[in-house]
Order: sequence, then structure tokens, then C-alpha cells
Amino acid sequence: MRPFRYYDVIRIGPVQVATFHNGRGQTKHIAACTAPKCGFSTEHFDRSAAELAARTHRCTA
Repeated sequence: MRPFRYYDVIRIGPVQVATFHNGRGQTKHIAACTAPKCGFSTEHFDRSAAELAARTHRCTA
């Protein structure tokens, strides 16, 4: 399986939000924290939901 190709990447604080196509051809959006030892990441069907998750995320690490 080919690795995901992320596009339309933005950064909101320590969280990156990107869009990709999964193995079923669906467009999905991901929000992932880049802080060390944080581990926060979520997948959403709506870009606005991923951006909201990025804006409201608070690192616990």
C-alpha cells in the first residue's frame, strides 16, 4: 500500500492540520500535535472539525 500523501497542510500552534485520501478513496482531514511525547492525533471527515480540534488542543506533556 502506498503511504498517504498529505496536502493543504497548515500549522495551528503545535498542531498540524492536513488533508489526505485514505485507501478507500475518501478525503479525510487529520490534526496531529508535533510536541514531543504528546501523541495527540485525530481524523475527521470535515476540515473545519480538524481545525477546531487543533485550536482547542492543550498538550498534557
